[in-house]
Amino acid sequence: MRSFSISFSTGLAFVFATLSLLPFANATERHPRKYKSPPLTAHVEVTVLKASTGKPLRNAAVVFHPLKGTKDEGNMELKTNEEGKAILDVIPIGTDVLVQVIVPGFRTFGQEYQIATDKKLITIKLLPPDEQYSVYSKNNANSSVQNNAPQAQMGHAAPADSPLLAPAEKKKHQ
Repeated sequence: MRSFSISFSTGLAFVFATLSLLPFANATERHPRKYKSPPLTAHVEVTVLKASTGKPLRNAAVVFHPLKGTKDEGNMELKTNEEGKAILDVIPIGTDVLVQVIVPGFRTFGQEYQIATDKKLITIKLLPPDEQYSVYSKNNANSSVQNNAPQAQMGHAAPADSPLLAPAEKKKHQ
């Protein structure tokens, strides 16, 4: 009788141990975890210079807009250092990115670049703003071209479908 009680308790412990491990026995076969490695990223270095002197512009706002097709995937803004450089290492290789540079006292710059390799060096030379257009100015009296339109000043950064660029609608009186 004594041998029966020892074998019964040993058997009972074996059954509980087996039943407790049963849910985990085929866990990896039923729901395999798919690991997707992060995409390789590029080292993007933007240098912002003053066009007239070639000197670096410190604290220029450099805004990166990664694009997926024509859709903007968000943005990231960096400020340039003493050497006029803004460095970003998180943009995936093969991505198109719109780089926009904003500095008070200079024209806003915007251009799209393709990040095809693991290193992209971009140098941007900013120009001073154009003269403001006025109908009262004698310099503009004979000119039919307005050089300071928002698209001309902002380059690619100006949206073509901006409601500010559309002519105002006239109201009809009843």
